[in-house]
Amino acid sequence: MSRTEGPTPLLVLDVVGLTPRLLDHMPHLKSLARSGSHAPLGTVLPAVTCTAQSTFLTGALPSEHGIVGNGWYFRDLGEVLLWRQHNALVAGDKLWDAARRAHPGYTVANICWWYAMGADTDITVTPRPVYYADGRKEPDCYTRPPSLHDELTGKFGTFPLFHYWGPGAGLVSSQWIIDVTRHINRTRRPDLTLCYLPHLDYDLQRHGPDDPRSLQAATDLDTALAPLLDDARAEGRTVVALSEYGITRADRPVHINRALRRAGLLEVHTQDGMEYLDPTASRAFAVADHQIAHVYVRRPEDLEATRAALDGLPGIDQLLDDEGKKAHHLDHPRSGELVAVAEPDAWFTYYYWLDDDRAPDFARLVEIHRKPGYDPAELFMDPLDPYVRVKAATALARKKLGLRYRMAVVPLDASFVRGSHGRLPDSDDDGPLLICSAPHAVGDRVAATDVKALLLHLAGLGGPDHQSRKRHP
Repeated sequence: MSRTEGPTPLLVLDVVGLTPRLLDHMPHLKSLARSGSHAPLGTVLPAVTCTAQSTFLTGALPSEHGIVGNGWYFRDLGEVLLWRQHNALVAGDKLWDAARRAHPGYTVANICWWYAMGADTDITVTPRPVYYADGRKEPDCYTRPPSLHDELTGKFGTFPLFHYWGPGAGLVSSQWIIDVTRHINRTRRPDLTLCYLPHLDYDLQRHGPDDPRSLQAATDLDTALAPLLDDARAEGRTVVALSEYGITRADRPVHINRALRRAGLLEVHTQDGMEYLDPTASRAFAVADHQIAHVYVRRPEDLEATRAALDGLPGIDQLLDDEGKKAHHLDHPRSGELVAVAEPDAWFTYYYWLDDDRAPDFARLVEIHRKPGYDPAELFMDPLDPYVRVKAATALARKKLGLRYRMAVVPLDASFVRGSHGRLPDSDDDGPLLICSAPHAVGDRVAATDVKALLLHLAGLGGPDHQSRKRHP
């Protein structure tokens, strides 16, 4: 490629949860795979959003870029924090930095990929609620440049936060993202557009990957994608559709923190009759993240007691120590002293209370930033509460009046969840996939660490031919 020709424009779709099995229910993406090229995509441990995306964009492993999960225990703060947004948390050379070295002026739009804030991209759109001083939380988004905010909300409405996560999560949020992506590509023409599509995450976790509702969700998303794929073809964009993980049947919750508490290792403190995890006082506790859990042990002398409390706990497949973490590229200071990996049909809850009457009030809310671990029960309204819809309607009425409200509808029973992810897939059919509109662009497998170089190669900015590359992971 000569400098005057410019790079080949790219559209990279992160189709969360896409697997070869689901592709049969997605005719537009399947057609793209047939006319172009496709391959299984080797993922990393943990196979979760923040870790996988960071590997795609840096070409580095978790031990290098430092994103050991969707969150971790910030030892210097004494707090468990999930779903942070600052790109500075991700170490390593980013895709756009490498592209600009090869082609100064290379432009990038990031539409809802994670760690977007503070990233050196030209265009940024990412969920960012308004947190009012009176405690209300209202849907909104953050954009860069700032003027893009009013342009997008004026044309497409406010970012549909309550359809992006929670009991109401569904196609509406992915449709908004698709519409915004089409608009930005038409009006700004970035060289690289990153587009995150979360829709398959919802029903596959709610109902399991084989449920008819999950298969319909795949078809619905594929239908919504069709105009964006048509646009890309007309604009001469090479399309890459990939996934971070596959969601498999998992209906066995593992209460890892309760096991540590019963062993006398996890401590809580009480306020207003509610129990709160006390990470600074606990000898050991776990940050649950789907099918992996980082277990933080305060003192080396408590390591054996922690291992004894978890050895034999039903649902734990592996308990990685220093050697095991190194083998799985999780040997980073942010990782727990131990890392638990769930059995294929199991997943980890964050629950640490032993009596539901002592649970903190945020446990029944959609509160991704206050819970010290991931909670897929937030996808449900409590089916055991006969008044749950009345409570939701009352809270919604208060919201519309501009009053403070609490949407306390999330169940404390984890048994409703039917799908999960995070461990390495047992089969390519259930693992992530990479599709490229360019024929012969990929061979029989692509490693997560090779995605960055593949995108540079497709853009005409260097990088090796990936047809024959076979590298861990």
